[in-house]
Amino acid sequence: MKTTVILTATLAMAVTLSSCWGNKKKAKAEEVTGDNVVTIFNGENFDGWRGYNRADMPAKWTIDEGAIKFNGGGMGEGQANDGGDIIFATPFKNFKFTFEWKVAKGANSGVFFYAKEVPGEPIYISSPEYQILDNANHPDAKLGVNGNRQSASLYDMLPANPQNSKPFDEWNTGGIMVYQGTVVHYQNEEPVVEYHLWTPEWAALLEKSKFSSTNPHWPMAFDLLNNLGKDENGELVGGYIGLQDHGNDVWFRNLKVEIMD
Repeated sequence: MKTTVILTATLAMAVTLSSCWGNKKKAKAEEVTGDNVVTIFNGENFDGWRGYNRADMPAKWTIDEGAIKFNGGGMGEGQANDGGDIIFATPFKNFKFTFEWKVAKGANSGVFFYAKEVPGEPIYISSPEYQILDNANHPDAKLGVNGNRQSASLYDMLPANPQNSKPFDEWNTGGIMVYQGTVVHYQNEEPVVEYHLWTPEWAALLEKSKFSSTNPHWPMAFDLLNNLGKDENGELVGGYIGLQDHGNDVWFRNLKVEIMD
């Protein structure tokens, strides 16, 4: 399909920035491939990407044969200064995000959406996590409830069903569709999780998770997640797509966003 290079202004017509994201540099999409599909990683450089709550790109994220790679140090979440989560720094509202992923043996990572940068706080207090995991070898696969920490699950809340991930070192396809509050996770071409933001059921899920209103470790998390993607006036502004540094080797490629506004 013919590819047309676009300017930042073109993408700005499809997504809206809220003032809460401050003055950090806005991302520039590389290309549109038709049908409102934006390629957010070109396989060659990190144009449009930066670290969460920082202006630069953490050095542990590199490009490996056309894929984004996090180079783990075996320390789990004990992140070094040259690591950390990353975001594509243009927010999206209604969209379908598709990607491919693979992990090294025993590796853990995640994909975030509707993320908001909160100074001094981790990305996951404001963003649901699509879990990325080697289910066979990482202990998190056996924790949580009914497999809700296995790959493609809504982390710590809803398990992926069917659980159809491939073994470590093999590429999986993934996807997250967000449309007017309905969210669907995909794994290897199948829908595996569905939930609905801003509903009593969504609030109940949060209350049963580590992001509950009674968790003293993250007092902001419940309110941020319960009002996901909205500004202080309750208007939908969307949020960032993010990739997690969990200290292990992980790869992502073919990252595309179909804009559905």
